[in-house]
Amino acid sequence: MDKASVARFLLLALLWGSSFTFIKVSLEGLTPSQLVLARLVLGAAVLLSVAALRKVALPKSARVWAHIAAAGLFGNVIPFLLLSYGEKTTGAGIAGVLIGATPLLTLGLAAAALPSERATPRKVVGLALGFVGVVLLIGPWHESLGSLSGRIACFGAAVSYAIGFVYVRKFLSPLGLAPLALAAAQLVSAAVVQGVVTPFLDWRTPDFTWPVAPSIVLLGLFSTGLAYVLYFRLIGDAGATTASAVNYVVPVFAVLVSVVFLGEHITWNLLAGGLVVLVGVAYAENRLGNLRGKKTGVVR
Repeated sequence: MDKASVARFLLLALLWGSSFTFIKVSLEGLTPSQLVLARLVLGAAVLLSVAALRKVALPKSARVWAHIAAAGLFGNVIPFLLLSYGEKTTGAGIAGVLIGATPLLTLGLAAAALPSERATPRKVVGLALGFVGVVLLIGPWHESLGSLSGRIACFGAAVSYAIGFVYVRKFLSPLGLAPLALAAAQLVSAAVVQGVVTPFLDWRTPDFTWPVAPSIVLLGLFSTGLAYVLYFRLIGDAGATTASAVNYVVPVFAVLVSVVFLGEHITWNLLAGGLVVLVGVAYAENRLGNLRGKKTGVVR
């Protein structure tokens, strides 16, 4: 990657890693469902604006929109809600590290649901290693990481993200839609779904105090909308494989930001579990082998 791509890579990791702290702070003034609705509306506004500027048209087929709505449900609505409910009783740092298990879960679900993504011995070992890491992370014996239900909710968000990724790969990727159009349409559909269900979930009068209001804006405009734009720019400049490696850095920023701004504590199982999950993902995706290949000049 050139210097500009490295800067975008690190900024994306910072934006996604910071989102867990923004969620934690925003929940002081909004209910989880209100927060998710605000995040989706602001994020969709950013992507629609960028799509309009670049003259990228959204899909027109009703069948495609039905698939996009399903992808938005599993890729945005459900995980955003689970994260928001989970962070009411657990820390932003542990939430970010648990979400770091998403690539591992995606590998497992893809191997089960997609014929082209068959399970290999490497993936099986990586998944097993990652499972050990998740157990360490959830750590039911460790009360300082917040409630067990909160940690399980955050892990459930990672599972939902994985389902959403596999769904997109199976039903939407073969259609060859422009990535920006797909992302914008997905956030729009998710915002509509969330708008319908929000009045029936927990509701209270929002309290837009400092620092709640800035956190909501930063979460929606930057950690959701701008982050998608950066991600697709990275894919275009450095390739999908390099761009996806941001998942290894996001948990690091999630923990660092939560420690600096929320005063959260780092526990041994947070570090150990997060490291085991990342190593499991790296082994399953053969990232370690690719890294050795680059160092020795071998092209894979």
